[in-house]
Amino acid sequence: MGKKRFSRLELALILLFVVMSVLALTFIILYATKPSAEGRRTTQLNFVPQCPNIPVAERVDCYPDAGASKDTCVQRGCCWSPLNERNAPWCFFSTNHGYTVVSDDAPTAYELNARLKRLDSPSLFGGDIQELQFHAEMQTSNRLHFKIYDPNNKRFEVPHEHVRTVNSDHSSPIDNTLSIRYNPFGLSVRRSDGGQVLFDTMGPLVFADQYLQLSAKLPSHNIYGLGEHVHQQYRHDTNWRTWPIFTRDAFPNGGTHNLYGHYPFFLCMEDESGQSFGVFLMNSNAMEVTLQPAPAVTFRTIGGVLDFYIVFGYTPEQVVQEFLELIGRPVIPPYWSLGFQLSRWNYGSLAEVKATVERNRAVSLPYDIQYTDIDYMEDKKIFTYDKEKFSELPQFAEYLHEKGQKYILILDPAVATSKRLGGAPYEAYDRGTSKNAWVTLSDGKTPLRGEVWPGETVFPDYTNQDCINWWVDEYARLHREINHDALWIDMNEVASFVKGSINGCADNKFNYPPFTPRILDEVMYSKTLCMDAKQAWGDHYDVHSLYGYSMVLASEKALQQVFGGNRSLLLTRSSFPGVGKYSGHWLGDNGANWNDIKWAIPGMLEFGLFGIPYIGADICGFFDDSSEELCRRWMQVGAFYPFSRNHNAEGYKPQDPAAYGADSQLVNSSKHYLTIRYTLLPYLYTLFYNAHTKGETVVRPVMHEFYSDNSTWTVDRQFLWGKYLLITPVLEPGVEHVWAYIPDAKWYDYDTMVPLTERRMHVNMHVPAEKLGLHIRGGAILPTQRPEVTVTYSRRNPMGLIIALDDDDQAAGELFWDDGDSRDTVKNAKYIHYNLSAIQGLLTIQVSHAGYKDPNNLVFDDITVLGIPAAPTSVTVTHVSTESDTNTVTTLSAANIEYDDVKEVLYLRNLSLNLGDTYLIEWILPNTDAQRIDCHPEDNADEAKCEARGCIWRPSATAKVPACFYPKDYGYIASNIVETNSGMTLDITRNKKYRSNRPDSPDIDTLRVAVYYHSSDMLQFKIWDPATDRYEVPVPLSVPAVPETDATKRKYEVQIAEKPFGIKVIRKSTKATIWDSSLPGFTFSDMFIQVSTRLPSEFVYGFGETEHTSYKHDLNYHTWGMFSKDQPPGYKKNCYGVHPFYMGLEDTADAHGVLLLNSNAMDVTLQPTPSITYRTVGGILDFYMVLGPTPEMVVQEYTALIGRPVLPAYWSLGFQLCRYGYANDSEIEDLYNDMRAAGIPYDVQYADIDYMERQLDFVLDSEFKGLPALVDRLRGEGMRFIFILDPAISGNETTYPAFDRGQAADIFIKWPKELSDEIVWGKVWPDYPNIVVDESLDWDTQVELYRAYTAFPDFFRNETAAWWHQELVDFYHKTMKFDGIWIDMNEPASFVHGTVGGKCLGNPLLENPPYMPPLDTKEMGLNHKTLCMNSEQILSDGKRVKHYDVHNLYGWSHSKPTYDSLLEITGKRGIVVTRSTYPSSGKWVGHWLGDNNASWDQLYKSIIGMMEFSLFGISYTGADICGFFNPTEYEMCLRWMQLGAFYPYSRNHNGKGNPRQDPVAWDSAFAEISRDVLNVRYTLLPYLYTLMYEAHTTGSTVVRPLLHEFVHDKETWAIHDQFLWGPALLISPALNKGQRTVSGYIPEGRWYDYYTAKEVPSSKRYISMPTPLDHINLHIRGGYILPWQKPENTTHYSRKNPLGLIVALSPTGTAEGSFFWDDGDGIDTVQKNQYLQTTFSAATNTLSCDIVHNGLAAADELNLGVVKVWGAGTVLIKGATLRDSKGTTHTLTPQHNVESQELIMDATSTAFKVNQPFTITWTTSA
Repeated sequence: MGKKRFSRLELALILLFVVMSVLALTFIILYATKPSAEGRRTTQLNFVPQCPNIPVAERVDCYPDAGASKDTCVQRGCCWSPLNERNAPWCFFSTNHGYTVVSDDAPTAYELNARLKRLDSPSLFGGDIQELQFHAEMQTSNRLHFKIYDPNNKRFEVPHEHVRTVNSDHSSPIDNTLSIRYNPFGLSVRRSDGGQVLFDTMGPLVFADQYLQLSAKLPSHNIYGLGEHVHQQYRHDTNWRTWPIFTRDAFPNGGTHNLYGHYPFFLCMEDESGQSFGVFLMNSNAMEVTLQPAPAVTFRTIGGVLDFYIVFGYTPEQVVQEFLELIGRPVIPPYWSLGFQLSRWNYGSLAEVKATVERNRAVSLPYDIQYTDIDYMEDKKIFTYDKEKFSELPQFAEYLHEKGQKYILILDPAVATSKRLGGAPYEAYDRGTSKNAWVTLSDGKTPLRGEVWPGETVFPDYTNQDCINWWVDEYARLHREINHDALWIDMNEVASFVKGSINGCADNKFNYPPFTPRILDEVMYSKTLCMDAKQAWGDHYDVHSLYGYSMVLASEKALQQVFGGNRSLLLTRSSFPGVGKYSGHWLGDNGANWNDIKWAIPGMLEFGLFGIPYIGADICGFFDDSSEELCRRWMQVGAFYPFSRNHNAEGYKPQDPAAYGADSQLVNSSKHYLTIRYTLLPYLYTLFYNAHTKGETVVRPVMHEFYSDNSTWTVDRQFLWGKYLLITPVLEPGVEHVWAYIPDAKWYDYDTMVPLTERRMHVNMHVPAEKLGLHIRGGAILPTQRPEVTVTYSRRNPMGLIIALDDDDQAAGELFWDDGDSRDTVKNAKYIHYNLSAIQGLLTIQVSHAGYKDPNNLVFDDITVLGIPAAPTSVTVTHVSTESDTNTVTTLSAANIEYDDVKEVLYLRNLSLNLGDTYLIEWILPNTDAQRIDCHPEDNADEAKCEARGCIWRPSATAKVPACFYPKDYGYIASNIVETNSGMTLDITRNKKYRSNRPDSPDIDTLRVAVYYHSSDMLQFKIWDPATDRYEVPVPLSVPAVPETDATKRKYEVQIAEKPFGIKVIRKSTKATIWDSSLPGFTFSDMFIQVSTRLPSEFVYGFGETEHTSYKHDLNYHTWGMFSKDQPPGYKKNCYGVHPFYMGLEDTADAHGVLLLNSNAMDVTLQPTPSITYRTVGGILDFYMVLGPTPEMVVQEYTALIGRPVLPAYWSLGFQLCRYGYANDSEIEDLYNDMRAAGIPYDVQYADIDYMERQLDFVLDSEFKGLPALVDRLRGEGMRFIFILDPAISGNETTYPAFDRGQAADIFIKWPKELSDEIVWGKVWPDYPNIVVDESLDWDTQVELYRAYTAFPDFFRNETAAWWHQELVDFYHKTMKFDGIWIDMNEPASFVHGTVGGKCLGNPLLENPPYMPPLDTKEMGLNHKTLCMNSEQILSDGKRVKHYDVHNLYGWSHSKPTYDSLLEITGKRGIVVTRSTYPSSGKWVGHWLGDNNASWDQLYKSIIGMMEFSLFGISYTGADICGFFNPTEYEMCLRWMQLGAFYPYSRNHNGKGNPRQDPVAWDSAFAEISRDVLNVRYTLLPYLYTLMYEAHTTGSTVVRPLLHEFVHDKETWAIHDQFLWGPALLISPALNKGQRTVSGYIPEGRWYDYYTAKEVPSSKRYISMPTPLDHINLHIRGGYILPWQKPENTTHYSRKNPLGLIVALSPTGTAEGSFFWDDGDGIDTVQKNQYLQTTFSAATNTLSCDIVHNGLAAADELNLGVVKVWGAGTVLIKGATLRDSKGTTHTLTPQHNVESQELIMDATSTAFKVNQPFTITWTTSA
């Protein structure tokens, strides 16, 4: 048949059919693949990924499955950017994937809802859900819950037994913590109290049927948790590490695969603050978690919903507590379960089990529990036992119980389907089948069959109530047949030896999901059941990881059924969050290798996070043989596993301890540490109580306690028991040293009880073969019990306490005690709880709950206290009665007390304190309150404020002792110490254990320290911020150009205390520590610096300027503020100057001095430690120390550093008169005439501000127009004139050259330019023009109405000095001559506070700093009565500084320009007297002690003030004689004239409105007495002037405390009502009203009454000195020669008189002295060598004069006058001759009074010049 031919039409129709078929097929395919409402897979040809430049670390992987390529990546709508590394994703999400928020609402302030819609984008794995619901709730202030789910279709959610019972406690609005982003959807979780972002989603939300993903950025890399895996380090590696989570029977061999438990929880610690949070995804589907470097986390799960809980804590430990509040806190295990345990798989027979028991009993190994593994079963069938090899198993428990031991057996879940031996039915299987107890196939009916140990098996569905009932029943049957004490469940991941089932698994979406996380084998049903299997809770796909959890819940019911009221124990291999509420866990089937011993520690730490504190690893390893070394080291560390079990596998050598030999090192070491474990079981049990009641961890990471130390963040080869016990095991073979970290605390070696010296550092810890590192943390009280070989027996023994005192001599702890076995003892309140505390020698054993009475009548017998520095003087025990108010107090006998002074350990023995009662035990030590350093020196301290600073609050019964004080480790830690032969440098870092506690003054964490060895007797130590240019004092010091590099020449040794940091300075000659700043409390913040130092004794002198009531400081908690202020002297009131210098005496009578070169406001506290605490509000710490060793040498060395005192003009040593309130020049003239008429010596007249027109500097008032002529007259008659100047210059004058020129030169203090270019205006004395002052108005009103605006010159500037000089020149030449200048009000003082109007510009903290020293009117701020602290000054080098820093230097800066101008203008030396001073001011000026009061106390206080200024290097000092304020009285003024006659600066001065008090203002008797005492002064002026010269050249003191000369006589150390001129003149004034006798101390030596020349009968004692009203007691010291001159009315005339000598012979007939003379007022006569210096010596009836230097002009030469020899003897002197250097002799006529023993020889007639050597000899023959 031929072929058919088609027509064209037919061909066309066929072609059309084909085309239509293709089109139809295309449409069918398109329709079939179109997205459904349920969100099936889409492909959108128009989708364009948005791929901005996302940092690699923040890429979110778009291709987590295998096979990524550019094409496949683009198909998913993602970004492709390959890298040169594979761990970071090359394919990553674009920014236009995800969901958008279409609506949101907040039904309450604590909830937030949002409706989400999927953005159009390609799908990853299909099944995308288009609409989602977001719900968030702030359940508590520390827990946020948010859930993302499908609102249209029910999906699987974890039916958590505990979480669903947790109630919300709304207290924090959700918007404080959570915010959402709308397009694309995202969320941000932050801290409600600080705003720190914690969990910030990035990349898209992906929510498909079988693929859910969420990524979030985290605040740090400190991520811990996620499990169960083997993590080789505790802190996660965030370098793109992915961890699968899906329960699995696998070996924990160190890989990244999933293991037995399912824990999608991690903890993240944010930073050194310890603030942390935890993230829990409650989802049981297979998942993986990726950690990446952003840092960020990505959760990918293949089912369920995204159900997140975020918990917040201020510490990592609190996060765990919050997490366990959510999932359920851990069970308290029975007490006996804390004992040591033995197990192995396949002992082979019960006989072998018993042999193991017996050999370990035989070596007395502490050992409580014996296990049997599956080998006890018949053919490994659960609920059976092998009646052949284990025939006596039903009685085995009794065998163990006889010795106080327990028995635990194992059960697996899988149930064999086969018959029992002999074909007998397997009843357990049959009963289960009848109850439909098994997991089924996908049909929901057919039991799924797998294969486990007994062969073919079925698997109980513990989510099925019928199964649970079956399980409970079977377990009860087993217990009736085989008595045992607890249950161990295994293989419950669930494990099967075949994949899925014996018939395999179907090909469906459950068994082969579109995405499989990176689980082991990458097959969902590998070694487990098919994922489509059915359980009551759902598909096995969803509930697989809950299998172990559900088995635990069923087993808990079984235990309750069997053990009833007894607690028993449950131990599971597979777990899920919440399992710890019922069960413990071990870390699985590890190996006997050194890796697994290491990795067990991170594993235990993680299960602490997961809420399963009853945790441990198989000691010595499960698989493989364990070497003796490995097993020994593992037994050591395993003794501190909470679950401490030695377990190994069949086929390997036995590894129970006794198997290694009865006397093996392993056995001995094991016994040692197990004995320690058993001793500490009460502590461990209490930790479990706290885990159960609070959620605390038991095995604790070091970083949980020491989170502020970043070195602890990765410590995972050490761990803690609770807070207090640090375990440092050996985890490497063949080593006896471990590189261990010692956290920042005091630690005691458990075995030796000796404290470690190291802290916060790594150490190479010695751990020989038998040892591990075990240390008790200072601050711990550990309850103990005398151990036995089983817990049963040890619970009958007495209890005890180990108390390890911390740096603050404190410790705390607690004890929980119940019967150890009953269920719900806490719930039923059947327990005892103690709070234990030890604080400063008082131990409180306080029962907080007593609901249980132990049947063994337990007692606390022994208490051990570590860290007791000395043996107690007594120990008392107080039994606190609960029935009456009467307590029983017992003093322990010596038999109960033992003290080890080497270890510093106190043992209290045989106390028999009843368990359940409250006791107080007090040990009395030397006073410790004095050691406290005040942590809250501000007012109104309370406990809350104190503890907020990290300090200790404990009020003391002793007055003034600070209740708030620093912990001993508060401060800085030293590192990088480098020492050279000229000093040392080091870094110090703040101990961040304590938070910065002054928010406005942040602490500076890292500082630099330098120590400089300047000379043999001087060193410097300086502490500063190397990162910031902080203000430093611009006062130049004279530091040697070359340091002392020869250590043998240095008088000191410097040591550095590293923690807490401190500098110790030790005097080599005596080994005395004279400075030790390692006391706690060192703070260096921006505006608050504090440092304390221990002193060598309580004898401290100096610090000023403040009125002190004694020269020797009272160290009973006195604080002295230092800030220059216009403040008259008053108790605890800061006055005019600032001198942060003190001299300290050591017990050896050596002396040293210390200067703090800091010019900010400050204070010092002196306390009985003895110690000093410095506090300053700025700058740096710059200390200089001089070593003396005598007090006088201290001053000499100090003035060598700061500058020697100025040499005043001779005339300035004469008496001086001044008054504020002279009405006109006539008053001054009348006074002068009266003084001259009375014949009273008088050299200097002053004019106070009265002479000025309206108090304007440099302007003469019309009432004083005759003053210039009067001054000329006075000067012509041998007098001198001094006038006053204040620094403030009026700005309200129309024409005032001083202001106009100053403004033109821009020399006035202004605001910083960024704030204003205006002058900082104040108000002082100058008045407005054209006003009449109404002085009846109050002061503030007068200031407001009458006082002009004033500007303050900035004397730091060279331009200011030039301006000042010119004004003085003009005044001198155009207005009035002067000889000296008195500068006042230069603190600087102002009559308004800060500035006119009171508004200081700039930072208000400068005016009221975060810490305000205890200054006068401190509540008003630093600017009270002065300038604003933000005023700007400019140093001579151009540097701009704040007045805040240089305020105390204003008077100092004023002094030198004034002194320089005086010299240049007058051409003479003159004198400048200033009110405000600072160290080195004495180089230019003298000082008076300010505006004192006319009161008796001011007399003796003036002596103290002068002696202090002698220390400060200002020799020319004195007080206003008769007082400045208030009317004086006759007797007071007279006694003050007598005292003031011996002030170096002797001026009578009083204030306006008071009666005159000059010597001629009273009666003739007053004038006569004044004349007489001033004549004495003028007589001795050559001696005083010589002392001034010695001060100027050598730095010695003029007014000298007795202790300077008699330092070895401690009686002199506290004398301040007598004083010396130099070494030889003792002044003992009457200082009290009505006093007519002075009890004066006569130091050792020969002393002569000045008036009678008679020797004082005895010395080194107090004598009664008659002191009538016209008398002041003066004594000359034997052994000294004093120059003198006949007095005249002025020094101009007295200087012309011959020079006399007083030769006061010592007991051996010797004496010596010196004499300085120049023209009296020439400039730089010493430097120009224009002076005479001689020395005198007397011995064997001969006086010799030697010339040291003779540069004296002829006009100033002196003749020798009368020589008086005192103590010349009672044999009449008949002859005397004077011989000059050429041998020429002159006969002198001696006058010898043998009664007084005074010999007088007058050489006046010889006209012999004293500028040449001579000798005078006297003899008893004519």
